Amino acid sequence: MTRTTDGSAGDADSARIGQDHRKYRRPEPSFARAIAKALGDARTVLDVGAGAGSYEPTDREVTSIDATAEDLPFADDTFDAAMTTFSVHEWGDLERGLAELRRVTRGPIVILTCDPDRVEDFWLAEYAPEVMATEARRYPALARIAAALADDAVTTTRLPIPFTCVDGFSEAYYARPERLLDPGARRADSAWSSVDEMTARRSVAALRTALESGEWDRAHGALRTQPTFEGLLVLLTARPRPA
Repeated sequence: MTRTTDGSAGDADSARIGQDHRKYRRPEPSFARAIAKALGDARTVLDVGAGAGSYEPTDREVTSIDATAEDLPFADDTFDAAMTTFSVHEWGDLERGLAELRRVTRGPIVILTCDPDRVEDFWLAEYAPEVMATEARRYPALARIAAALADDAVTTTRLPIPFTCVDGFSEAYYARPERLLDPGARRADSAWSSVDEMTARRSVAALRTALESGEWDRAHGALRTQPTFEGLLVLLTARPRPA
């Protein structure tokens, strides 16, 4: 995985979104707790793709690496556990990257990612279809990730997104659609950098019109009081099968 000097990841225009990333993309505590639980009692943890908004735990010995996951500079079984958050869709060779994670890890591999089959189910697809379609194409299928970890016991857990989610990907604003009218919020989500400026402006205009006319609230207003939302976010945990 390649990163630029601002710490933002891969396929997005990092220089353009980096200034907003730390303001809008902060680690969501409920996600951090789920990751910590999945890591179990691991004391040494490899965090691949670490950078702005990282979910690496603060109570363990963490090695953060921004280099490509496909060629990790560590010996076999170096770490108790490994983790990666919002990065597998940017790896050049997913299968090799996951094989490398397993090679250097004795225990669980924890992957925070998005389910591409659910991306376009979110209401934003009604107003920004090109943005969400591009987002769906970027993420590897969960079945592909599991297949690459075929020798492991893989569990998939859907992470409910809280109303007050502070990690500002699009679904974080499921109940606060006005936030997506903020250019900074959009720049912090690489999904918006995947389309041209004209398409992005058209999408924002469609959402603004729906909000001003009351259309959004008529269709989705119940979400404004919904404490959590189960959407595309998933946590995959791979544990080695007993020998």
